[in-house]
Formats: sequence, structure tokens, C-alpha cells
Amino acid sequence: MITIITNKDLGTGTEASQRADGRAFDELRPLKIEAGVLKRADGSAYLELGGNKVLVAVYGPRELHIRRLMQPNRAVLRCRYNMAPFSVDDRKRPGPDRRSVEISKITSEALTPAVFLEKFPRSTIDVFIEILEAEGGTRCAGITAASVALADAGVPMRDLVVSCAAGKADGQVVLDLSEVEDKDGEADVPVAIMPRTGEVTLLQSDGNLTAEEFEKALNLAIEGCKKISKEQKNAIIKRYGD
Repeated sequence: MITIITNKDLGTGTEASQRADGRAFDELRPLKIEAGVLKRADGSAYLELGGNKVLVAVYGPRELHIRRLMQPNRAVLRCRYNMAPFSVDDRKRPGPDRRSVEISKITSEALTPAVFLEKFPRSTIDVFIEILEAEGGTRCAGITAASVALADAGVPMRDLVVSCAAGKADGQVVLDLSEVEDKDGEADVPVAIMPRTGEVTLLQSDGNLTAEEFEKALNLAIEGCKKISKEQKNAIIKRYGD
């Protein structure tokens, strides 16, 4: 039921590494994905990416009782991203903050194009993302895990959404920034795609990049998404393939 990949599996190692954790510039951190980890949720997933540990629960589609949010011809996809107080070295204050609200909105927007919301009018699909441990790139990890949880819930989807980031650290464009690279680096480019069509559902850029560096980071992130996508599918197959 658990999918584990190592650095050797995920990186090509085509360039000598100058990164603090020993990875090549185009190498992902070790990844583990498991579907169906919570019995009381309609769908769920657990993901580890490096030091990130993410748990996602999905409820619905179910009736939406808040009239002002109800859509007569489609369901509403609501996402709640939350970092546990113990997820970071300095204890985080419990409850939502501005960053959590922003990432919740971004996650919903990234996942929405993949879901057949029109099949469930006047309904809601609720996605709860809990960051148990954080080590850089939690929004991407949350989106990737949420997509697996939606599939586990049986929600009709055009494709799984997968997310990964690239950026610039120590003057080099690299894939899947660690926490140190994210905080001390020069730029971060989170991306989410639907691999089957190549449609980009999330694209952000924070920091300073030349046009050439941005293009390289974007292409690197998309390639990272494709690698992670295979493990999403493996997790679903291992959950339901027996």
C-alpha cells in the first residue's frame, strides 16, 4: 500500500551536485505516498516528501447547507490547508493565518479544473490538508496528496493533479527545494499540472529570475511533476488493484 522511492530512483544525476543534501540539481527528495489511510473519511492520503509529512482527508460530495456558497449547477470544492503547531521547529500558533488562507485558496484553484464539479450541483467537496511536519514545499506536497485523496474518495476527475516546485539556490536552478534552499535561495517556482493534457493549473513565481532561468525552472518543475505523477498512480493501484 505504501510507495517509496529513493533519490537514486528519482534523479538522473547528470550534473555534479553542489546542494547541501547531496542531491543532483534535477533530483527529487525521497517520496512516499499511501492512499486510503483514514477509515472515517470518504477518501484520504498520506504523503512524505523529504521531511514533509502530509495527511489529507476528503468528505463528499455532500449537501451544502450554506446558501450563499451554494452553486445551482455545480459543486463547490473547499480546501483547508493547516500546519500543525508542532510541524515546524518554532511552535506555530494554532489556527488559520494569512498564509494558510492563501494556500487553501490556491489549492482549491489548482484542483478545481480536474474535478467534474458539474455532476454534483448544490453540493460541496471538502478537502482537509494537515501538515504534520514541514520541510519546504508544503503547498506542492498538499496539492499532490489532495489529488490522491480525491481519487480515493471516488470523485470523478479528468486527471490527477500533481505539483512540484523548482527554483534558484546558490546561483543554480534546482528541482524540489529543501527548506534551507527555500528560505535562503533566490527564487521559487511552484507548479501544478494535469499530466495527461499538460494543462497547468498552478504557476507562481517568487524571487528574481532571468527569462532563461524562469524557463529552465518551469521545465524542471514540470518534469518533476511527471515523476511524482507515476507514484500517485501507483498508490491508487496498490490501494485498489488487489
